[in-house]
Amino acid sequence: MKIAFLQGSDQRERIFTNRHLEQLRQWGEVTLNERKGIQKEEQLANAIKDADVAITSWGVSALNHRVLDEAPNLKVVLHAAGTVKTIVTPELWARGIRVANAAAALGKGVAETALGMTIASLKDIWRLGRYTRKGQWGEVQNVKEMFDVKVGVVGAGMAGTHFIRLLQQFEVDILVYDPVLSAERVEAMGAVKVSFEELLEQSDVISIHVPSLPDTFRMFNENSFQLMKDDCILINTARGAVIDEPALVKELERGRFFACLDVTDPEPPTADHPFRNLPNVVLTPHIAGAVNNGLQRVARSVMHDLQFYMQGKVMKGEVKCEELNLLA
Repeated sequence: MKIAFLQGSDQRERIFTNRHLEQLRQWGEVTLNERKGIQKEEQLANAIKDADVAITSWGVSALNHRVLDEAPNLKVVLHAAGTVKTIVTPELWARGIRVANAAAALGKGVAETALGMTIASLKDIWRLGRYTRKGQWGEVQNVKEMFDVKVGVVGAGMAGTHFIRLLQQFEVDILVYDPVLSAERVEAMGAVKVSFEELLEQSDVISIHVPSLPDTFRMFNENSFQLMKDDCILINTARGAVIDEPALVKELERGRFFACLDVTDPEPPTADHPFRNLPNVVLTPHIAGAVNNGLQRVARSVMHDLQFYMQGKVMKGEVKCEELNLLA
């Protein structure tokens, strides 16, 4: 079995350690792409030559027919990243090539970040940290515990589901808006399925976990914000495009909400964007998914799926063509 890495060496080295490569060499002949940066058609065609298994990641262009023609025996593409929309083409599906991604591994990091933001925001740690540094003490009237509050989860995909799982450790009520899931499925997760409007009206914390799709574009807008509670905490670790940012700025300037934003549209926000100066906004640089040691969780996901593939099992990250319109 020939296993070809298509991503540039800089991306590969961030994700896969020598230990991972040695394990792969026990399973087959491993070919490394030693070029750096974005890998386009010519580089990909050279790197994929005669491969049975292709490993891709960020910085890999679409696998079109000219690339795939160089690997007539290709059976599976393992994407060491989230969305596969940047790499898949109709030609790939037509050839019966299976595809898997590492969205579940990335989702764990996203969920953990959302939980951290939830706890820190309810505890008012961001403001109290600034005040304490200046010599002030006390003023804890806005502090809340993870107790008897309602946490709204918008989207129960990989990240949203893991966030719900983490919330089970706390005495909170979990509300879920996800039109794809049944009420019974949500109940089995330990949550309550509600409409989008009900979630907005009832939640003390709202954590967004939806993909960027036409249906989710600016779903958080002026009308949505009018339904939300005063002092609601809004957390976005999904995609910036799901929020109408000018509308959110208006509410933040009024002091109605507190927002934790790991993503914006565009990224980064402009130098003069109000998000940079408003006291009730926490900005982080799109770190929720996986950074540094967390990227090795992505590598482990790919390794596990390759094992499942070799054993004739369904890969945990397997993506079907018909699922693309629902995925990030």
